[in-house]
Order: sequence, then structure tokens, then C-alpha cells
Amino acid sequence: MASGSGHDASALVNTFGDIDIYVFDQLLRGRIAPGMTIFDAGCGGGRNLVYLLRQGYDVYGVDSNPAAVTAIQRLATVLAPALSPDHFRAENLEQLSFPDAFADVVLSSAVLHFAESDVHFMAMLHGTWRVLKPGGLFFCRLASIDGIDSEVRPVGNGRYLLPDGSERFLVSASRLTNLTDRLGGVLVDPIKTTIVHHQRAMTTWVVRKRWTQPQ
Repeated sequence: MASGSGHDASALVNTFGDIDIYVFDQLLRGRIAPGMTIFDAGCGGGRNLVYLLRQGYDVYGVDSNPAAVTAIQRLATVLAPALSPDHFRAENLEQLSFPDAFADVVLSSAVLHFAESDVHFMAMLHGTWRVLKPGGLFFCRLASIDGIDSEVRPVGNGRYLLPDGSERFLVSASRLTNLTDRLGGVLVDPIKTTIVHHQRAMTTWVVRKRWTQPQ
């Protein structure tokens, strides 16, 4: 039994990679579907893209780390050789070279909390939002202050020292609700926060971009 279970686990990892379970949830609910253009804003080495590449999605991604971009380009060469290496670029979110409103789904998994200040956070967010089509899905997971506010220490510019020893730019559910309206979006799911006791809190924010944007 143990041997079979290990084999099954290996097969799952081979198919899905180290996909974020909350991204996997969007797949299961049909919100990420064949034929869609996917943009991973902060793709790293491609942990959330293995399945999408295997299934022939039109996948794009950026990361500020050139080594990570090289890694995802190599992965795509194996899993989706028809894709151009130019689909993956070493860029900052606030200075993307991709066109406006070209992606059906934008993934932002554990990226925005690396903002250096509130101004930087908003620039990263607007840069990411810009490439999403009207009617498109924005999936974001980032560190938050909700539920651990008494355990974090402010270090300036909207950043905090977390109990796990890391420094992150933190948001709250109320701010994300406000940003949803300001961006011209509508919540697809209630904002959800997972608390890892005495370590960190991570919030999942899933938004549909309205067809008519605020002026």
C-alpha cells in the first residue's frame, strides 16, 4: 500500500508540479480552462505552470530573477516546445513589456508581499492588473496582517517583521476589498486568510475584472 501511494504521489507531482493548492482549486472549479491565455506575474521556476504547459495552454510569465526565467524557459522547452522562449521574460511587474489586456487569467502567487513600500506595492499591482483582459480572472495570494496583527512588528514603509523571521509588505482584507472596487473588479470568492500560528498569515484574493473600468 505504501509503495502504491508513493507511486501515485510521484505521478501527481509529475503532472502538476508543486502547484499552489489554491491555484489548483481554481482549476478544479473550471475558472482556468483550455483555450485561455495565462500570465504568471512572478513565475519563478514555473511551480504553478507545469500542468498548464503540459496541457497546451498559451502560457506567459515574468520574474525579476533572470535565473528563474532561464529555468522556466528550459522547462517550457521540454513540456511545451512550441512556445517561444520570449513568452518568459526577466522583468519587474511595474515595468512589464507585455501589452494591455491580453491575458484571460493572471496569477500572482506569493509575489506582491515583496513590495518595498506602499508606492511600490501599488505600482506592482497596477502593472499586473494592466495585462488582464476585461472579464478576466486575477488570482492573488499574498501575506497579510489579519489574525497576526499582535505578533508582527512594523519596520516602516508598510513592511513588517513576521514571527517566522521574514520581512513582508502586509495587507488586510479591508484594504483588498477597497482595492477591488478601485481597480474595477468584483470578488469571485470571499477573501480568505490562512493563519499559520506564530509564523505568518496568507490571504487569497480572487477577482474578476469588470468589462467597464472606473475612470
